[in-house]
Amino acid sequence: MLLDMATKPSDMLFRTKKKKAEAADAGPKKKKSTLRQWLDAGVFALVFATIFRTFIAEAYEIPSGSMEGTLLVNDHTYVSKFAYGARVPMTPLAVPLVHNEMPLTGGKSYTDAVQLKYRRLPGLGHVQRNDIVVFNGPDGDTAIEGQPEMDYYQMCRMYGAEQVKSMYKIITHPTDKKDNLIKRCIGLPGDVIEIKDARVYVNGKPNELYPHAKLNYIVRTNGGAPAVDDDVEVLQVLNNNTYACNLANDQVADMKKAANVVSVNLFERDPAGVAPKEPGEWVFPLDTANYKWNRDNYGPLTIPKAGATVALTPQNIAMYRRIIKNYEGNTLEEKNGKFIINGKEASSYTFKMDYYWMMGDNRHNSLDSRYWGFVPEDHVVGKAWFVWFSYGQDGMFADMHWSRLFSGMHALEM
Repeated sequence: MLLDMATKPSDMLFRTKKKKAEAADAGPKKKKSTLRQWLDAGVFALVFATIFRTFIAEAYEIPSGSMEGTLLVNDHTYVSKFAYGARVPMTPLAVPLVHNEMPLTGGKSYTDAVQLKYRRLPGLGHVQRNDIVVFNGPDGDTAIEGQPEMDYYQMCRMYGAEQVKSMYKIITHPTDKKDNLIKRCIGLPGDVIEIKDARVYVNGKPNELYPHAKLNYIVRTNGGAPAVDDDVEVLQVLNNNTYACNLANDQVADMKKAANVVSVNLFERDPAGVAPKEPGEWVFPLDTANYKWNRDNYGPLTIPKAGATVALTPQNIAMYRRIIKNYEGNTLEEKNGKFIINGKEASSYTFKMDYYWMMGDNRHNSLDSRYWGFVPEDHVVGKAWFVWFSYGQDGMFADMHWSRLFSGMHALEM
């Protein structure tokens, strides 16, 4: 503290004593009421929880079986935001601790009046191949309110846009308010993905097979149901000795050894070179004239990488149209086989972001990148960390999965 050299020491001593006397006369500081104390504690807890949820980790409940048998329905997982670096909220005006829909009352929990650019804080690393990742659904910009399990665009292909709009309330979401999905990252930027007879190949090499990952098989017996454990999922009885089963990789060998089993063959809905006839089964890029692909025989295709340039043609524009317009915010016009991007004719495009390829472990029961394509880096939320709570179909506590509690992803997938 700097002293005023014009002030005498005796004057300073007098002022100090005067302030102490005034403080004593004022009496003890008034104590906060119980209500005020609870209010302050609640505000502090809300702020802390919001910061923790946004930048550190967030709890998610697994709603579907697309990641079985690694992750089960009603698994409650914590997802690390700092693993890849927390994404700064792009839609900041929102109700705290709620994603995109208000509980109980329904309706949007945010306003998109203010939209910020995509930014991500430094993290512990980057998305790695075979990480289990939580991300915003790429085609979730348009969705059916209250029906997150329904894909709006797939429903439109199946039933027509007008009928879907007449049956459901259609809503739109900004990037960070699209519904959250959880899948395994099969491919990284620049990787070449191909599926042959339901087997995934990355850069020409078979991708790792996880013991609990599932595929559909046709099981034929010499009579009656397959003589195996009750935990085998029988999807359909085709006839007295033929069954459609959803088998984990570690169940296939036992099924083949079962006493009454004659054969076990992978169920492929369509052979290589044949695109599905039903629009609801079409795969990305949804161009059956130029891409004769299906869920089990797909590709090859190269995953876009930031800075990479691709030539644009009428034959491949379906692959990149959504990237150019929806994800990277350009205008795109197509006239007489030519492309006009942001008002200028273009024969090529250079990607601004990295992209990823996500697939479910329950391969024949998963809506994933085979159906809606690439996942942009600004859609990545975080890395699945561990399961902290889990229960079965019979309900909470009645059917607890005690062995899964506080299990990390690596332990669950092995």
